[in-house]
Parts: sequence; C-alpha cells; structure tokens
Amino acid sequence: MTTERMAETTAQRYQRGLAKLQEIDGKSGDEVVAALADIAPDFASLMIEFGFGDVYSRPTLDLRSKEIAVVAALTAMGTAAPQLKVHLNAALNVGVTPDEIRETIMLMGLYAGFPATLNGLFKAKEVFAERGLLG
Repeated sequence: MTTERMAETTAQRYQRGLAKLQEIDGKSGDEVVAALADIAPDFASLMIEFGFGDVYSRPTLDLRSKEIAVVAALTAMGTAAPQLKVHLNAALNVGVTPDEIRETIMLMGLYAGFPATLNGLFKAKEVFAERGLLG
C-alpha cells in the first residue's frame, strides 16, 4: 500500500468506495447498503471502504476484468445467487457483454461442476430477461 493510501482518512476511503460502488452497481449498490442499515451499518461501511475504496479502486485491472473475475468466482461458489445477480448486472453496467458473461459461466463447469454452472446460467437468464437481453 502506498504512503498516500496509508495516510488517508476513513472518510476519504469511504467516499472513494461509495463513488466506485455507484459507478459499478448504481442503485443496486445503494440498496445493499440501505438493507444493512438496521442490522449491520458498520459492515456496510467496511464493505464500502475496503471492498470498493481499497480493492475495487486499485488501478491494475479495469472494471470489466474485475467483474468477469467476480462473476466467475460467485458462479464457482454456487452458494451466492443474490450476490451473483448483483454482479451480473454490474458486469453489464461496465461493458461486459451477455456473450462474455455466458462464456465465463460456462467455463466454470470445468472447475466448479455442472450444478454451480447451471445455477449461474439460470441467474444470468433471469438478469438478461429483466434487462431485455434475451433473444
């Protein structure tokens, strides 16, 4: 971590993270933060500060690459359907195409098995339908 990053305040990390969250997820990110307000507002802050302010804001990978990796990871987990749905939308928001998403999920069949891949494909079908992308 750079000296500049180490000297940042929590408020600066939070603001950078909130901006990155909104860039990626739009209102879906805001909904997750709001849903945590009455049960774990500190967790929402940590997610924004660390997850988006520190990790997602790193410059080496672009947002498309990061979202492809997250879609792959969540598909492979096979237990994170709500989070996969958020990140399928995020991937589309940052320019990942439906074909790229489909291929990413299908690739997980080699590493995560057919059940996890089927679950991922059905979640992608749901998101694509909601966005008018099934043809």
